[in-house]
This record gives sequence, structure tokens and C-alpha cells, in this order.
Amino acid sequence: MRRAIFAAVVTAVGLVLLLSFKPHDLAVAEPRSANAGPWTGDGASLGDDTGTMVDGDVTDTRWGPVQVRIVLSAGKLTGVQVLQAPAGTSMDVAINDRALPILDREALTAQSARIDTVSGATYTSDGYVRSLQSALDRAGL
Repeated sequence: MRRAIFAAVVTAVGLVLLLSFKPHDLAVAEPRSANAGPWTGDGASLGDDTGTMVDGDVTDTRWGPVQVRIVLSAGKLTGVQVLQAPAGTSMDVAINDRALPILDREALTAQSARIDTVSGATYTSDGYVRSLQSALDRAGL
């Protein structure tokens, strides 16, 4: 009998604590407009901007548009600049701060749009690859 009463009291206390829990408010970044300028996350690679610049298509993803600009020098991909990336929430910014530098490095290493998706940034990766491919196509590569 004591065990049942103890279990009921502990359950009631746990339930009260659970129901009184309030999550922390997350800071939400202002959404970026289509012409808000280059992505300003710390990881965006501007690369070598002394060559020919070609913009890729704006690719709509589930979380927002993605667009890249490539820099070509002597027929080689020498830089990638992210013009647009999802930035509607602090989570979007955190994901892109991690994923975009990886995608930039992969694109420069591969010299093509045949690059791996970044885990945890599937939609951004897909939009990046499609925009990158359109820029490469436009440049004739």
C-alpha cells in the first residue's frame, strides 16, 4: 500500500513539473528577400573573384531559395559565392554556416556539380547543386 501511494505522489509531482515546463524562446532571424545580397554567413566562400562571374538559377527549396555565383578563371572553377540561402530561422543560419563551406570546397575540388549532399542540410545541398549546375551550364562547362 505504501508503495502505491509513493508511486502516485511521485507521478503527480512529475506531471506537475512537466506541465509547468516552458521552453526557451528561440531567436528568429528576419527572412531574407530575394535581392538581399550575398549570403553573409561566416562560412560562405567568395573564392577568387578576379575571373568571370556567372550566376546560377534561383532554386526554390522547402526552406527557402538557394542561388550561387561561380567564378571562372582560365576555364576552371576558382570560386563559389552563395547569393541566397535559407535564413528564415536561427536553425537555417546554423545549418548553412556549417553546410555551405563544405559544399563550396566540394565544388571547387570536383570542378563540377557532382558533389555529395551534406548530412543535415539535404534541401540546401540539393538547391546548391541545382543552382551550381545551371551556372556551369550557362558558362559552357
